[in-house]
Amino acid sequence: MTPKPDSSAPVITIDGPGGSGKGTVSALVAKALGWIMLDSGALYRVVAYAALQKSVALDDTQSLQQIARNLDIAFEASEADSETQVYLGSENVTRSIRTERAGNAASQVAAVPQVREALLQRQRDFQQLPGLVADGRDMGTVVFPKARLKIFLTATAEERAKRRYKQLMEKGVNVTLRDLFDEITERDRRDSERSTAPLKAADDAVLLDTTDLNIQQVVDEILKLYADLPSSHRV
Repeated sequence: MTPKPDSSAPVITIDGPGGSGKGTVSALVAKALGWIMLDSGALYRVVAYAALQKSVALDDTQSLQQIARNLDIAFEASEADSETQVYLGSENVTRSIRTERAGNAASQVAAVPQVREALLQRQRDFQQLPGLVADGRDMGTVVFPKARLKIFLTATAEERAKRRYKQLMEKGVNVTLRDLFDEITERDRRDSERSTAPLKAADDAVLLDTTDLNIQQVVDEILKLYADLPSSHRV
């Protein structure tokens, strides 16, 4: 049984478009603080993966909502791998949900209001002591609007495509930089224009452009921003 959220637990939200570095940054910030991490994008990727496995059309709203409601998902930290392991039932889907196909499908699924509604409370249930770092696209605007610190990471589409290209090439996946750039810009458009919870920075978010920063510089800046908060906002 999933515990109810603890409103006393501090939350840092880290939102941004694909390739901005928010996943890696969030994991490192959570590790530095000893907090829980929520990879909200993984939830949508698992819904999309489950739909593809069941041959459910990505415009079949009713079936997608049913999948989201009954999602048997678990996150597990791995000592051998810095990447958080994601399970759908007993199946480790960590690698399967990180493909470009799953990512594009997840962007389509995330635009379905009924799916977002089904996953909303599940995401909020991750707010537990000692604290939560929530990574996504609407963490600061919709899911945790009262978060203690909100970060919105940005980077040029060209830079994000280069980062993704490097990641995939290192994994032996043959892709072209042009295809990745086109996919990223299309996903940006879809995420920004959807009617429910569009991708945008919260009014009170701190914008960090990561184009010319390495991962550790971004992590250090976020940790500094949190440390500089008034003590009443950090506990």
